[in-house]
Amino acid sequence: MDAILIRGGTVVNADREYRADVLCSDGRIAAVGADLSAPTGALTIDAGGQYVMPGGIDPHTHMQLPFMGTVTQDDFFTGTAAGLAGGTTSIIDFVIPDAGQNLMEAYRTWRGWAEKSAADYGFHVAVTWWDESVHRDMRTLVVEEGVNSFKHFMAYKNAIMADDETLVHSFERALELGAMPTVHAENGELVFLLQERLREAGVFDPSGHPRSRPPVVEGEAAQRAIAIAAVLNVPIYVVHVSCADSAEAIARARARGQRVYGEVLAGHLVIDESVYRNPDFASAAAHVMSPPFRAPEHQVALWHALQAGTLQTTATDHCTFCAEQKALGRADFTRIPNGCGGIEERLAILWDAGVNTGRLTRSEFVAVTSTNAARLFNLYPQKGLVAAGADADLVVWDPAASKVLSVATQHSKGDFNIFEGRRVTGLPSHTLSRGRLVFAAGELRAERAAGRYVKRPAFGPVFEALGRRA
Repeated sequence: MDAILIRGGTVVNADREYRADVLCSDGRIAAVGADLSAPTGALTIDAGGQYVMPGGIDPHTHMQLPFMGTVTQDDFFTGTAAGLAGGTTSIIDFVIPDAGQNLMEAYRTWRGWAEKSAADYGFHVAVTWWDESVHRDMRTLVVEEGVNSFKHFMAYKNAIMADDETLVHSFERALELGAMPTVHAENGELVFLLQERLREAGVFDPSGHPRSRPPVVEGEAAQRAIAIAAVLNVPIYVVHVSCADSAEAIARARARGQRVYGEVLAGHLVIDESVYRNPDFASAAAHVMSPPFRAPEHQVALWHALQAGTLQTTATDHCTFCAEQKALGRADFTRIPNGCGGIEERLAILWDAGVNTGRLTRSEFVAVTSTNAARLFNLYPQKGLVAAGADADLVVWDPAASKVLSVATQHSKGDFNIFEGRRVTGLPSHTLSRGRLVFAAGELRAERAAGRYVKRPAFGPVFEALGRRA
């Protein structure tokens, strides 16, 4: 693999920024310093006036997901390729066994699907049921396969919802193994009840989706999961926090000294619930995801939580369905496949709405788009850092570049863009994945199967690795 020298840029890490060149060789960062010499045959990238940052890590994606009777449009190649175009160089996807399905069987299926990935990847594994085989397989996944996080859906009754008994068993087992429990926090019983009541009242259009999943339903589930984790003394990570209710539950727990971590989606920071009132079914249905987009005051609360460190990571929940698939719920909003895209747009949205507005510093941007995820899921300092020895997963960021986000120019295979028409300033000019130039000046050079599975080691006793504030 030929060396690449990134010359003349400003390196931005989560702790500081400074002027330096970056030399990449054999998939790693070989040196960071002033006036580095380019080896013979090296490609030189002029980063003058630009920032050199760790590639984005999206800790929440769903590529090639079978869900609600259909399968997402983006597979592991097209989805990760879209991510590379936007500066995201690693994902952590989800293995989701059916209720009663063997965890290892599901894991092997997802590993097979992911072999085509264009970028590095790992997995959270969902615990959707409980018996002794799940107890056993969790150990195999942690010790042999490098899985250090397990997902729990508190929603989707009569499908993949984990009840409180399952949460207790799985949380306790995760603590024994040095793995992080994560939760999708929505009270599935209340969602089911509210869906039934809305349909009885004659509400079948997409406006019923947010009405069946109000903020209090998310807040209650987050608080309950946090309480279970507190009793068991296990750290917990709450995915896609969408409202003030759950953000406040996390803040209260952290103020008590509990190790609770939170994730927010780029979409939840800039899109509000008015999208569900669009009279055009296709547009309204395209925004159906869980938790739903919220009223504007919740966006303000989420930005404050991100700025305060209550929420540590940003993600996308990238899960693309086309208009034909969304139309499966034309007569009943509960049958609309849940999911939206965003892996290509996340960094640009966070930079434009965060850095350009003064909500985030450049180092804070790096923290919430890359470094914190690397630390929380034990990928650091291999990833999430521009330093000698780290993987050469890098994005060269042009703060002056501007574009209008649109389905017409996206690389994702979805046929809708939830950020359609939004102009952003600040874009990647180059993306490197383990030292390979995979995006340059608008040209995507993603290669099928070039990504690798990255094992994530278990954490030490009482999660010593999480003792530092992420």
